[in-house]
Amino acid sequence: MLLPLPEMSIIFLVAIGCSVVIGALGVVALWLFRRRSLRVRLVIIVATTLSSVLAGMIAISAAMYLSEHDLYVFFTVAFASFLSTMVVTWVLGRLIAREYRDLKTLTAEVGEGRRLGASHDPKDVSETAQVKAELISTSQKLADARDEVAALDRSRRELIAWIAHDLRTPMAGLKAMAEALEDGMVDDPTRYHEKIKLQVDRLSHMVDDLFALSRIQSGNLELDSIEISLYDLVSDTVADLRPIAESKGISVEALGLQDVVVTGDPRELTRVVENLLMNALQHSPKNAEVVLETSRNGQQQAVLTVSDAGGGVPNAALTEIFVTGWRGTPSRTPEDEVLTAGAGLGLAIVRGIVEAHAGTVGVSNTPAGARFEVRLPAAAPMH
Repeated sequence: MLLPLPEMSIIFLVAIGCSVVIGALGVVALWLFRRRSLRVRLVIIVATTLSSVLAGMIAISAAMYLSEHDLYVFFTVAFASFLSTMVVTWVLGRLIAREYRDLKTLTAEVGEGRRLGASHDPKDVSETAQVKAELISTSQKLADARDEVAALDRSRRELIAWIAHDLRTPMAGLKAMAEALEDGMVDDPTRYHEKIKLQVDRLSHMVDDLFALSRIQSGNLELDSIEISLYDLVSDTVADLRPIAESKGISVEALGLQDVVVTGDPRELTRVVENLLMNALQHSPKNAEVVLETSRNGQQQAVLTVSDAGGGVPNAALTEIFVTGWRGTPSRTPEDEVLTAGAGLGLAIVRGIVEAHAGTVGVSNTPAGARFEVRLPAAAPMH
């Protein structure tokens, strides 16, 4: 039988009043213990929640419904439940606190720059496990970023040292030749003038490469894209550099499909072909052959390959050859003043320009030497 509305209202108000009073006490307790451990605060929260429920039930039961015997039994059960709940809460709080201590430790390790290698159980979908997984992933990304920054910084310092050395060599030669001409100690001034012009050309080439690389790395490389024949671009470059190849006794051939069309900047793509061809001429011996070939592949790409007979690239350097400042030999002094600009930037510029055209460049070894392969998006459908 339902109780009359006035009695139900009293019960409701008493329960609300007890909950409000106990809740307020719980808030005060949390504020007082705000600097204590997570386990203590968790116990206060559970105790407040349980106490607010029991307080209302006890108040109503004592006032209206139970005999003294039944009320005593109810108090005993309530106390036992409260005590057991606090014990369980304390134990569970220790487990939760342990997880948060682990998170704190992981966070400290991330702050110290360590790479966390702990594995994540995919079946564990708890919030703390997800936070751990995120911390591990973040530590790995940060470690990768630090390694990349360190590598870039190391590359930058090496590049500055190399350029300083390479600039010193022609500048010292220019100074010596200028002083000899000034003192009138030269029997053949024309020969000295030619050497001075050659050294100036080398310096100009180095400055041009530095400027190109700075535009590439800063993202300021502006492309004037038009449709161009890759074969025509290659054949024109071969014709321009053939006298240099003949001076070293190297044969250069342009082969392949003549209808391979790409969309790109003719000036920058010409630089790509020039740098690759100059690299091949630099490392190929006398009476060798350098072959440039244009083709298509099955991935809607135009392909340019440059094959030389220079003995190949060390396997350890196959992944580093396009890094800024990489050198094929330990010597920092160019062996051929005609072919070498001296700064070790040519292949890094090639990669930057090719990637700016949404392409890729790679290198592999052949029985005779190295084979560079440039892949660019083809402008026309392939048949």
